[in-house]
Amino acid sequence: MPTTRALSLLLNAGHAIDHMLLLIFATAVGAIAIDFGFARWEDLMPYSVGAFLLFGLGSIAAGRLGDLWGRRQMMIIFFIGIGASAVLVAFARDAWQLAAALTVLGAFSSIYHPVGIPMLVQNARNPGLTIGINGLAGNMGIAVAALVTGFLVKAIGWRAAFVVPGLFSIACGVAFILVAPTETTAPAKRATKAKVTTRGTIARLLAVMTLAAVSASFVFNLTTNGNAQLLQERLAGIVDDPATLGALLAVVYAIAAFAQVIVGKLTDHYPIKRIYLVVVLAQVPLFAAAAFAQGWALWTLQLAFMAFTFGAIPFTDAMVVRYIDDRMRSRVSGMRIAISFGISSLAVWLLGPIVKAAGFKSLLIGLSLIAVVTVAFVAMLPPEEAPQR
Repeated sequence: MPTTRALSLLLNAGHAIDHMLLLIFATAVGAIAIDFGFARWEDLMPYSVGAFLLFGLGSIAAGRLGDLWGRRQMMIIFFIGIGASAVLVAFARDAWQLAAALTVLGAFSSIYHPVGIPMLVQNARNPGLTIGINGLAGNMGIAVAALVTGFLVKAIGWRAAFVVPGLFSIACGVAFILVAPTETTAPAKRATKAKVTTRGTIARLLAVMTLAAVSASFVFNLTTNGNAQLLQERLAGIVDDPATLGALLAVVYAIAAFAQVIVGKLTDHYPIKRIYLVVVLAQVPLFAAAAFAQGWALWTLQLAFMAFTFGAIPFTDAMVVRYIDDRMRSRVSGMRIAISFGISSLAVWLLGPIVKAAGFKSLLIGLSLIAVVTVAFVAMLPPEEAPQR
């Protein structure tokens, strides 16, 4: 199936929507906690763990259906389902209703990564760059979540912060139905030229890739879910307006997101392992320095460590494209995401209790140590030659 410009635009928009809707709660949690009668935002944070657990575990079924049934059909379900579930969140009247609605949202959000990304790259001439641009779109969704949520919470209320992007997602689903051509054959049944890679290399690659993805996902979940409250704490007395704080965080995400384009382009020309090691090594001192920073120094370091956090995202997708045949990419991606994000969803549950008990200083030191673990895993990747251009 050819990937037209309009279809690529919608697939990239889907990545933005996926991350935007998952991160609205983290930005609005303070306002929601007040509305539901919680004394501290940290006490409400564990109620969102179901969304991230389903985001991971649901990827297995989503990937399997994407390969065996069709990626177009699954993406239609994604756009409309995640949009409708976001609207459902806005109708929650207590913490448990909120948790249930967020879990449903997480189930639909699990579709995008194992289905949308393989659909986007299946005919790409420069898959690394394509993945990088797609990653940029995803992280722009995180930036939009910070910016739009801050303004909507201030102007209308936290419920509008879910309804507005939810309706936008449904509208994108309608556009996708009109733009995406019908698949005549499911990906798993297509006749394509298979990748020539030994089983031993594939097994080692998948094992190390999954381990590295688990630790990297812990860093991603802890930062993206905790950054809003971290910024609020460290800029207290300097910037207190929630809309301004949201705008500052959106700037961090928007600038840092371009790291994925740079990394994606590099993976088209150089061995993945070498670039991956540089990116995760840089996280170690940045998180350690941020643990002790205050005010604008913290904001600057936040921009830096998010650039390298986002910069680590394209690697696993680039490895899947390089080594795995398109007929089974959705299933492989689904299994990898289920393990990495299923385990790292614990980070969302632990975030509130850790910050409440030990503070952000301890959390950031912990992130530095997790980055060290990621370095160790990446060092275990098999050696490779630079891509032939």
